[in-house]
Amino acid sequence: MAVEVGSGSVSRGFRSLFFMLTPNESSFQKVEEVPQYVQQATPFFIGLMVLELAVGVLRTGGSVATISDGLTSISAGMISRLPLLLMRGCELSAYMYVWDHFRLVELPWDSAWTWWFAFLGVDFCYYWVHRFAHEVAILWAAHQVHHSSEYYNLSTALRQSVTQPFASWVFYLPMALAVPPSVFAVHIQLNLLYQFWIHTELIRDLGPLEWIFNTPKHHRVHHGRNIYCIDKNYGGILIIWDRIFGTFAAERDKVIYGLVFPIRTFEIIFVQLHYYVYLWKRAVTYKTIGDKLSTFINGPSWKPGKARLGDHVDNPKVTGKEVPYEPTWSPSLQVYGALHFLMLLGTYHELFKTKLVCNSQCFFYFYLGVKLCFLLLFEWDFKVVQASLLWLLCGAVESCTYPAVRDQLHPAS
Repeated sequence: MAVEVGSGSVSRGFRSLFFMLTPNESSFQKVEEVPQYVQQATPFFIGLMVLELAVGVLRTGGSVATISDGLTSISAGMISRLPLLLMRGCELSAYMYVWDHFRLVELPWDSAWTWWFAFLGVDFCYYWVHRFAHEVAILWAAHQVHHSSEYYNLSTALRQSVTQPFASWVFYLPMALAVPPSVFAVHIQLNLLYQFWIHTELIRDLGPLEWIFNTPKHHRVHHGRNIYCIDKNYGGILIIWDRIFGTFAAERDKVIYGLVFPIRTFEIIFVQLHYYVYLWKRAVTYKTIGDKLSTFINGPSWKPGKARLGDHVDNPKVTGKEVPYEPTWSPSLQVYGALHFLMLLGTYHELFKTKLVCNSQCFFYFYLGVKLCFLLLFEWDFKVVQASLLWLLCGAVESCTYPAVRDQLHPAS
C-alpha cells in the first residue's frame, strides 16, 4: 500500500471503503493527483477478510471461506488489474478523450456540488453498466466471473473480470460532457471500494439504511441463483435505482450462491474466459445470421423463439440443500499452496506500489506463477511442479523489484 506519511492516510484508506470521505479531502485538480484508492486499500481488504474469518468461526463454529475458493477469488482480482500496469484504465482514458474534445460545460473541480453530482452520476451509470452486464450475453461473459463463486464472503468481492472494463467505459461517457476527469477518477474508485464490504453473510440487517443503500442483505440476493434472485438488485452504493426501475427484490428464502450452472473448477483462466467459448459454440449451432448474433446481444438464457432476455425454464431447481464444489486435498498441500500464493501476492503488490512499467519477462513470470500455483493446488501432483514454481516465483521477484535492488543483484561489469 502506498502510504502518504503524516497525512492521515490510514484513516482515509479505511473510510474510503465505506464512502466516508468528504469532498474537501477527495477533490483534486488534476487526474495525476488522484490517489490510487483501490490499490491503497489492499491491507484493509486483507485485514477485513481475516476479521471475517475470525468472527465467522466464533459465530458459526466453521469457516465462512475455503482456501481454494478464496485464492481463486483473489487471483481473479489480481489478474483483472494487470492491464493497468501497461495503460491507463479504459474507463478513464475514454472519459478524458471525451472531456478534452466534446465537453459542453466545465463544472468546478473543487465544488462540493460537483462532487455530489459525480457521486450520483457514477452510481446511476454503474446501475446500467451492471444491468446490461446481466442482460447482454457478451457482457455477461465478462461479469459471470464475479458470480462464479458458490460462497459469499469478502474474498468474493475481489473476484473480478479482466475483460469487463473494456466494455463498461461506454456507460460513463455522458458524464464527461460536464464533470472533470479528476472528479470522475475519485468516484469510479470509491464506488468500487464501497462494494467490497457488502459481500458478507455476517451482517444481516441495517434497519432504515436498507431503504436507501445497497447493503449485504440486498447484495446477497443479487448473488443468488434462486429464481427470485436472478437479475435483481443491480445498485452499487444506492439501492434506490432498483426500486425506481423495478429490479429490486428483498431477501426471503435461503440464498444459494453462484452461477445457475456451476462451473465446478478453480482454474482461474477457465473462470475468466470459459463463457466466451460457450457462446461461440452455441452460436455456431444456429443456422441464421440473426440467431447467431442474437446469441451474443440477447440475454444469457435466450434461445430462438424466446423473448430477448429468455426465461428460466431450463434452470436447475434450487432446493436449498446444494453443497458448494470443494475438492479434497491434504492440509500440507493447502499450506504449501497458500504460502506460495502469498509470495505471488507480494510480487503483485510491489508491481503496483512501485508503479513500474513491467517488461514482458515480468508478465511471463507472473502469469505462469499464478497458473502453476493453481495447477499445483487442484490439478497436478505436489512433486511435479515444486521446483518449477519456486523458479518462477524467484524470477518474478527478481524482474519486478526496485531498480536499485536489481542493480545490486546484477552490478554492471
